[in-house]
Amino acid sequence: MSEAHSHRRQALRDRLRAQELDAMLVTDLLNIRYLTGFTGSNAALVVHAADEPGAESRTVFCTDGRYLTQAEQQVPDLERVIDRASDLTLAQRIGEAAAEHRRVGFESQHVTVDHRDVLADAAGEVELVRAPGHVEQLRLVKDEFEIEALRMACAAADRALADLIEHGGLRPGRTELEVARELEARMLEYGAAGPSFATIVAAGANSAVPHHRPTDAVLAPGDFVKMDFGALVDGYHSDMTRTVVLGKPADWQREVYELVRTSQAAGRAAVQVDADVREVDTAARKVIEDAGYGEQFLHGLGHGVGLEIHEAPTLSQRGGGRISAGMAVTVEPGVYLAGRGGVRIEDTLVVRPSTPELLTLTTKELVAV
Repeated sequence: MSEAHSHRRQALRDRLRAQELDAMLVTDLLNIRYLTGFTGSNAALVVHAADEPGAESRTVFCTDGRYLTQAEQQVPDLERVIDRASDLTLAQRIGEAAAEHRRVGFESQHVTVDHRDVLADAAGEVELVRAPGHVEQLRLVKDEFEIEALRMACAAADRALADLIEHGGLRPGRTELEVARELEARMLEYGAAGPSFATIVAAGANSAVPHHRPTDAVLAPGDFVKMDFGALVDGYHSDMTRTVVLGKPADWQREVYELVRTSQAAGRAAVQVDADVREVDTAARKVIEDAGYGEQFLHGLGHGVGLEIHEAPTLSQRGGGRISAGMAVTVEPGVYLAGRGGVRIEDTLVVRPSTPELLTLTTKELVAV
């Protein structure tokens, strides 16, 4: 992975030169992980913009003594400095080399106003320039190392749900909490470091609440059971929602489920290179609106997924930008009928030059258990 991290830092240098920045002080831990592979809880990084032989040797990583051995293992290819106040230490080093650091970017989207002043004092004569989103823009498009981690995370979730159903984990008499805990435990069995987020299990009328938190509510015959969950593998998150019915589905349940399934298929088909994110949302939303349920589709169509469970791009009418090959996104339309029940179907997929690669493979046919 060191080579992949080096390529990512080179891509950041290219962006910095385009913004006429001499260097970048990176302080967000997820962005540091993306650029170096470091997974500890305290670190900072300075990436120089120079496009010259040996430019990579000027990149400096800092963490504290708790992570001395971990840093040696995870960041073997960079100069390492050990100091508790990692960002201040690197800001001081920037200031000490002011002759080559006229304008240095900092992650203003992650740094408070007060702490920016502290960093500026440490940097002395160097101008600290607001430079939000540079690493996040790189993270939009996943490389094959990232896609493989996402693929494994999705596989862990798929297998966990299959086992849950096969071994009778979805049955009347169990509580939402019991189902959620078993689903999370089974993901761990299949290689997950943990769940991507707090698992949603919503039964009966609760399934009409988009982000219902599991309770002691008991699953009953005839219930919709909506499960929104994901696995965390190598720092990358999967995200999937499936809705099943306990026993024989009623006609209204078949109708709503088939509507959401059709909408979801339309949304997936619209995830094409250079598509506007709002048009992707529209493709799925129009199916539901034309059926008279537009007001019951209560959220955007989807979002990016990677080192964060929710990251850019946002597939909604409030989103902006276009789809690029290599993006990992979710497609998750839903219809929620208050007091009765709701359906959401969600997949994680990777945008490819032709057909998107589906990473969550559990069937989207209506499953009656």
